[in-house]
Amino acid sequence: MRERVLALLQQVAAGELDAADALQRLSRPDAEALPFATIDHHRALRQGFPEVIFAEGKTAEQVLAIAERISEHGEGFLATRIPASMHEALAARFPAVHIDAVARTAHLPPDSPPPAGKGTILIITAGTSDLPVAEEAAVTACALGNRVARLTDVGVAGIHRVLSRHETLAEARVIIVVAGMEGALPSVVGGLVAVPVIAVPTSVGYGASFGGVAALLGMLNSCASGVTVVNIDNGFGAAYAASRINHT
Repeated sequence: MRERVLALLQQVAAGELDAADALQRLSRPDAEALPFATIDHHRALRQGFPEVIFAEGKTAEQVLAIAERISEHGEGFLATRIPASMHEALAARFPAVHIDAVARTAHLPPDSPPPAGKGTILIITAGTSDLPVAEEAAVTACALGNRVARLTDVGVAGIHRVLSRHETLAEARVIIVVAGMEGALPSVVGGLVAVPVIAVPTSVGYGASFGGVAALLGMLNSCASGVTVVNIDNGFGAAYAASRINHT
């Protein structure tokens, strides 16, 4: 949206577009009220990316309606926590949508691609069970215009796996580390690199992991400098923060 507004202003400045016509194109309401949601249509103008749909707890009809309103502005849409029961309806309504069953996301690319990030966001998973959260981060980061690389299943139970990938670690501009159990991997990675590390605790683990609380506390108490922690299973939030760093 920011790019389209800038293009309109440049057309007015060059005398190619009447100011009144430009005003009419820009006069869309900043919010649209539906019976079950109020859509923030100026989110992309303020923050560079449109409102993201959190599908968990919503019906398929609600998700479709919100996605339709957002996509009408040419911004495409990103929806997270999409259950399998919504896949068919989304694919039927939006033939170009990319549905990722592992990430539980649906992404319709915008008419124009977002500005590219400056470097690579590396997403590291401690175990294969952490992949749904890691892939949510990957899809989000890609949708926001970033290059993404992955290191999968390199947790501390076999620490040589991550230690042997020092070149991959060194090439990243931002690193997201996704881990459950005791949540130790972000501390290891944080001690090896000089870039921001965003730790994502997952709810993976046995009883005393308390649904990810053990990993969360372990990450919050990391002795490695430069490690920041997001909420349990919040791959989306980690990727959004990493993207802002990567675009700065």
